[in-house]
Amino acid sequence: MRFRLLVSEAWRSLGANLSTTVAATMTVLVGMFLLGLFIALGTWTLSWSDHVKRQLMVKVYFNQTATRHDKEALINQLNANPKVKQGGVHYVSRSEALDRMRSKYPELVKNLTSNPLPDSLEVLPTKGEYVEDVYATLINPKPPGVDKVNDGKRVSKRILQVAHVIEVVFTLATLVLLVAATLLIANTIRLSIFSRRREIEVMKLVGATNWFVRGPFMLEGLFCGLAGSLLAVFFLILGKEAALPAILPHLSGDEDVRALAFPLTALILLGMGLGLGALGSGLTLRRFLRV
Repeated sequence: MRFRLLVSEAWRSLGANLSTTVAATMTVLVGMFLLGLFIALGTWTLSWSDHVKRQLMVKVYFNQTATRHDKEALINQLNANPKVKQGGVHYVSRSEALDRMRSKYPELVKNLTSNPLPDSLEVLPTKGEYVEDVYATLINPKPPGVDKVNDGKRVSKRILQVAHVIEVVFTLATLVLLVAATLLIANTIRLSIFSRRREIEVMKLVGATNWFVRGPFMLEGLFCGLAGSLLAVFFLILGKEAALPAILPHLSGDEDVRALAFPLTALILLGMGLGLGALGSGLTLRRFLRV
């Protein structure tokens, strides 16, 4: 019975203070919409940086005198290295290397009379950051039969630096956006409560408990948070349907590069909207309960 009374009081207050209700809902809508965009863009970017780091590899080129025993010994050595991905050592024969070159750069191989490419190994580390460690084990000392080792040092360092910057920027920007959204929502709710401070004082003077006074306001915050979050999800769906067909052709086509699943993003936004609405109301109301 009491809960029904709180809900009816909150619903009545929402209609009676329509301007502040709309302002609070729009604030939640804008905050959650921006957060949803940032979650989608940020998680896709993090996924792409992880994908790129997984593609970093060490390439080992054998000389012409390398025996089968030399190659097998090196493959076994690399497979035993904990910093090398399990199954991440791939043997590339001279003919396979030439076929790759022919498919990628046909103009470079069309006049060749023989195959100048050596046998090689492609070695994937368990983490992109381990590229230099794996490279060091192959260069000092250099294993028998190995001509040269290439870790793409300049490229790998640049990729890792970009990936780390992306991770830091995403984390900091998410925190800033959450703090900004919380402050905006709290300030909007504070204006709503300030306009009704006399109503709160009267309720306190006739003996209403803090929770009885706080209840309708927190429910109002929940309603505004829910409405704003649902609208944000709706507009994100519209944006997703309208923008993705034009954007997808320009993005990475790799299957392991993807943003956070949209249903999970929607649940996060709904939870954040409800939490911010209720928390903002509850915390902001504290100063007005001291009568």
